[in-house]
Amino acid sequence: MSRWKAAGLHLVICLIVASIVASVIYFVWYPPPYYKVSGGSSLTLLILSVDVVLGPVLTLAVFRAGKRGLKFDLTVIALLQIAALCYGLSVIAIARPVFVVAVIDRFVPVAANEIEDTDLVQVKDPAFASLSWLGPRLVGAVVPEEHKFELAKSALAGRDVEKFPQYYVPYDQVADQIIAHGKPLTALMAKGPAESAQVGAFLAAHGLKQEDVVFVPLHGHDASVAMVISVRSKQPVGTLPIDPW
Repeated sequence: MSRWKAAGLHLVICLIVASIVASVIYFVWYPPPYYKVSGGSSLTLLILSVDVVLGPVLTLAVFRAGKRGLKFDLTVIALLQIAALCYGLSVIAIARPVFVVAVIDRFVPVAANEIEDTDLVQVKDPAFASLSWLGPRLVGAVVPEEHKFELAKSALAGRDVEKFPQYYVPYDQVADQIIAHGKPLTALMAKGPAESAQVGAFLAAHGLKQEDVVFVPLHGHDASVAMVISVRSKQPVGTLPIDPW
């Protein structure tokens, strides 16, 4: 086998593994729109591109048919790839969104590494006491009056209410408040012809009229999009990749 054929075979194997890993990340850990909103796209591209390139390039550099110690060299390359992939997956896993929290006038995705274990043990409702591995769960957040001052100080330090699971409640309890802060889709359509066309296509795809829905921001680390909510069911219908601010 030539070094080019060996590197090509290695590349095919890497692409198969990368496709499986990327599917888990995109469809399970970071389902749309969180792949973009929570930074999954940049992390996945960086880690998988490094892993896919690293192995075949090293194989191309060291492979020579009949070379003494070739098996050892290839084993080391494989171990390096596995280590790099495991490290990359651990980074992506701890940054995965586990909750989407409805807070007053917006939705905020919260990553697993943004929730402290000390706060998680204070959760009384078992529905909010664990961090999901199957995509983010929709919840609301309500702060008791006696904790508002303490939480205000925490917010100044960068930890707002959405990062405290002990204040989570079922989404239905805050749905009216979210709807009250919603804006009509005409505000998005006014941004330009492209945005107007996107809104029209969205409504047609879901069989809705403008008066059937409102939108509020879905505000993530890497981007913000418009979360569209039904005024009748008060449940999210989907998102529009338009700046909601």
